[in-house]
Amino acid sequence: MNLFLGLVSDTAASAIWAMVVASLLPLTMALTAKAIGGFNLADNAHPRDFLQGTTGPAARANAAQQNSYETLPVFLAAVLVAMLFFVPQIIVNTLAWLYVLIRIGFCVAYITNLAMFRSILWGLSIACCLMLFYLAIRIST
Repeated sequence: MNLFLGLVSDTAASAIWAMVVASLLPLTMALTAKAIGGFNLADNAHPRDFLQGTTGPAARANAAQQNSYETLPVFLAAVLVAMLFFVPQIIVNTLAWLYVLIRIGFCVAYITNLAMFRSILWGLSIACCLMLFYLAIRIST
């Protein structure tokens, strides 16, 4: 853990970069789903229809995309609220990057069909968000 903490900066820019990376994760999963599913230029006329017709890893990558969009607002709000209430920046940054790493693991677990591991990672990613909210509440009272 000390190695991880040593990699995380104590500036607000680190949390902002984590938010940027988390925001790009759904797009990455969409591109992954299309690549695995054999998407070609002709499919661009109706890309959602193409993705709905995929199966196996491509369908799971698309589901990971959708789940990433569903949890993203909670993460972004948690980071912003924590920063607004002056939670120590190193803690915000650590939890933000931990969320990102867990979400990347979640996407890999989703694509490779590791259902139980995926669920555990989902819970851990939400725990990062809840911890940011909790810390902001503690500081605000």
